[in-house]
Amino acid sequence: MTSSNNYRNPVPTVDIIIALCDRPHQPIVLIERKNPPHGWAIAGGFVDYGERLEDAARREAIEETGLQVQLIDLLGIYSDPSRDHRLHTISAVYMAEAVGEPQADDDAKAVGIFTAWEMPSALCFDHAQILQDYWRYRTYGIRPPIN
Repeated sequence: MTSSNNYRNPVPTVDIIIALCDRPHQPIVLIERKNPPHGWAIAGGFVDYGERLEDAARREAIEETGLQVQLIDLLGIYSDPSRDHRLHTISAVYMAEAVGEPQADDDAKAVGIFTAWEMPSALCFDHAQILQDYWRYRTYGIRPPIN
């Protein structure tokens, strides 16, 4: 029998792809991370104990971008153990809409507004794959495959 002290669980996280529905082409908001790993990322973070995933998504959106979001749908669950080199995370990735001007706060050094054809190349974690899945879904209505 294994001691409970040796048992480790993955850590739940949320990511929120925020489309600005008051702008032409509904670009999305990405944050430039203040802390390692550095680079551009989808807004998101860790789920607090006792917090619902949806509430964590809304909280992280406000904390990192200053935007009140309306959650539209769940894009998918991303759980590759190597998606975050700091620890094993499982992320519920939400699609959301917002209006207004995003402002960098909390873990965000800066915010950027991007269309599908202007995406930055330095994306953190597995966010390049997530955004590829998002743009495919948004353009063609094709959901990401379950791997």
